[in-house]
Amino acid sequence: MKIHNFSAGPCILPQEVFDKMAEAVLNFNNSGSSIMEISHRRADAQEVIDNAIQLVKDLMNVPDTHEVIFTQGGASLQFVMVPFNLMKLNGGKAAYTETGAWAKNAIKEAKRMGEVNVLASSADKNFNYIPKGFSIPSDVDYFHCTSNNTIFGTQMKSFPNSPVPLVCDMSSDIMSKPVDVSKFDVIYAGAQKNMGPAGSVVTIVKKDILGKTGRDIPNYLNYETHIAKGSAFNTWPVLAVYGVMLNLQWLKNLGGVPEIAKRNVAKAELMYGEIDRNGMFTGTAEKEDRSEMNATFVLKDESLKAEFDKMWKEAGISSLNGHRDVGGYRASMYNALPIESVQVLVDIMKEFETKFG
Repeated sequence: MKIHNFSAGPCILPQEVFDKMAEAVLNFNNSGSSIMEISHRRADAQEVIDNAIQLVKDLMNVPDTHEVIFTQGGASLQFVMVPFNLMKLNGGKAAYTETGAWAKNAIKEAKRMGEVNVLASSADKNFNYIPKGFSIPSDVDYFHCTSNNTIFGTQMKSFPNSPVPLVCDMSSDIMSKPVDVSKFDVIYAGAQKNMGPAGSVVTIVKKDILGKTGRDIPNYLNYETHIAKGSAFNTWPVLAVYGVMLNLQWLKNLGGVPEIAKRNVAKAELMYGEIDRNGMFTGTAEKEDRSEMNATFVLKDESLKAEFDKMWKEAGISSLNGHRDVGGYRASMYNALPIESVQVLVDIMKEFETKFG
């Protein structure tokens, strides 16, 4: 049976990526060695990370003013690296919006480094909307936002014009739609949503904002270190970055970000169309802020949960349960999820309505 993987992450990747990774685990580049055992200093390993970096630049139209680096530690380490590199040592201040669990964690880490001004929060409604209408002060070192909130199913549809450096955690919707990288000073994303397997993080940073905080930054936490060392300051996860490289090559061959954006819109329209039409379900996010990546919804009659769960599991659908902070269901529709899988879920929802509605 085909499995329809709606996992929020680590998530679905194209089958051809799995096939090529599996081949490389046994025999990388016909070298007789596994990619899991080769040195990250080897020429063919260096080619992997160089290609991955170039693909990020190509797919996102990264300007020459910015550099692309790979690190480890997930987006959670970026919550620390951003204030270390951007917040001044003396009198440092930053502004954040609080739109979900990961934004809260980023705020918590930044508060260790200096003053944090939370400009707007959607905590009052369990993060089911994106705050709007706030002003970004010009006396802070940077403004930080989170573009997509996996747990609560909300997504920023536009970004503010910021008078200070603009930082965005794009972990769960990077490369799902075009963005103007030149507007941002730092973009970071854990790989395990749209880019590849877990184990690596991509950061796009504007070079001229660095080295101005007055801080003595630990080497690994310093963006300048990773830029200078070509993302090879320490042993980087060769297999994980290889997965990113393969996935980005798949995306480029498909037609790049503009093409995948069209497909993502079609999947989201199909999914939300059924949530809104079907009398058995209710969406949890405000309609204008609904995520194209993570559709969250609940049953109107919770007593039927066992029946619905049985139906979608028997159809080969995997990882549909919602996060414990929201409950219900979450259909994560990252780049590699085909619209056919969304259709299977929609058909089950229709059948469920016919049976129990």
